[in-house]
Amino acid sequence: MSAPVDLVEVWRGDMRESIHQGHAVICDAGGDIVQAWGDPAAMIYPRSSCKMIQALPLIESGAAAAFGLTPAQLALACASHRGAVIHTAPVNAWLDDLGLNDDDFCCGPQEPRDVADRNALIRAGKAPCRVHNNCSGKHAGFLTLTKHLGAGPEYVDIAHPVQMACKAAFEETTQEDSPCYGIDGCSAPNHASTVHGLARAMAFFAAAGGRSDVRSKAAASLVQAMVTFPELIAGETGACTELMRAMGGKVAIKTGAEGVFVAIIPEKKLGIALKIADGATRASECAIAAILVKLGVLDVNHPAAKARMLAPVANWDGLVTGRIRPTAALT
Repeated sequence: MSAPVDLVEVWRGDMRESIHQGHAVICDAGGDIVQAWGDPAAMIYPRSSCKMIQALPLIESGAAAAFGLTPAQLALACASHRGAVIHTAPVNAWLDDLGLNDDDFCCGPQEPRDVADRNALIRAGKAPCRVHNNCSGKHAGFLTLTKHLGAGPEYVDIAHPVQMACKAAFEETTQEDSPCYGIDGCSAPNHASTVHGLARAMAFFAAAGGRSDVRSKAAASLVQAMVTFPELIAGETGACTELMRAMGGKVAIKTGAEGVFVAIIPEKKLGIALKIADGATRASECAIAAILVKLGVLDVNHPAAKARMLAPVANWDGLVTGRIRPTAALT
């Protein structure tokens, strides 16, 4: 097994102060590795980066069509949103359409990461609800599939039909038998894969537009939903939203907790997966931006790219004291 390699460094003044190591893989439509850093066989939890895979059964089952789900709702099913009104209002409307309410969610309440909406809740003296959870769109999708299948309410249980369908989709797209699972921050199971397996799954999504089978059509519709509604995938100031906008709808990207990031590049039929060993988000955002620049799909001079690849380190007086940047291995 190969060790993680230096991917992102933090400079203060003229000295490198910190280093973030990790693994990354670029995979082609055939599942083969185009380029890799570190160990492609490193086993990881994809966390929220695999929400597109978890949304496949929602479409494949016929549930999305039966309930008339829109592309915006499909985007929300893939989102790790910031709990702003632009996210919570449509998710609440989705629940209403299902005849359900906030209590039917299995994800826990979460304070909005959107500052304006968080402050509005505080001023109103209201507590965050489950709909504010960054995964509430995914859970609305789970509830839709649950209702379509006529299954029980504990849809996050590993033996529930919804989660059995998610596991099958995960193992089939990664082309790996997952050795274990953990419980994610939203209480849903999260299955482990190698970095290569996750990149292989993203390459499946990237090449889906050229195929006509049910799963490929589902994958292509999810990718299109993500790039059409980047503001729903994260929200203002979010890396996923800003970088997808910077690439003009040509690339879908998705972050996951603990330093995971993936990308889907349909025009090149490439999938990318990366994991920062110490779980740092600042490093995963820098690394994914650097790889996208390297592949020619992100302009290095775009403000969204510069904000991640040359992210300023500022002190409390606003003085820029250093930079976060990719290592020579990525550039």
